[in-house]
This record gives sequence, C-alpha cells and structure tokens, in this order.
Amino acid sequence: MFGKIGTPEILLILVVVVVLFGAKRMPDMARSLGQSLRILKSETKALRTDDATRDPRPEDSGQAPASPLSPERPTGAGSLRSHGTGREAA
Repeated sequence: MFGKIGTPEILLILVVVVVLFGAKRMPDMARSLGQSLRILKSETKALRTDDATRDPRPEDSGQAPASPLSPERPTGAGSLRSHGTGREAA
C-alpha cells in the first residue's frame, strides 16, 4: 500500500500543501528547503574531509587503531569526587 506512490498521489500531496500554506509562501518554503539541503551537504563533506585528514586508517600496518573511547588515564573509585553534600555514600 505505501510502497507504490505514483504521480496522482504526489499531485494530491502538492495540492494539499498549497491549500494549507498558500501559494505566496511556497517560494519561501522551497528556498529555505534548498538552503537547508546545501548546508547539510557542505557539513557532511566537511566531516568527511576532516575525518580523512585527521585519522588516516592504517590498512596494511597490521595494528588495530586505538579506540576513541579508551581513557587516557585509568579511573577508579578514588579518582571520582563527590559533588553533593560532602557525605560519602554507604
């Protein structure tokens, strides 16, 4: 039922949108949508280039890359401070 959206269904959706928002607001909405898509595209491209330049993957070195979640220093029960009333938990 939902897998077959054809031309009549798309035209019906467009008519409903024009009726709801009015013909005067349609160009502004299309302009905003286009600008949002351009921003999304540029940000994803920037993330890809940033990842490629920052962290090249060692493919044939035989070493596994370091986990980004591994802590730089070990944390234990003594390294955490209490930020409450000053009383320790029982």
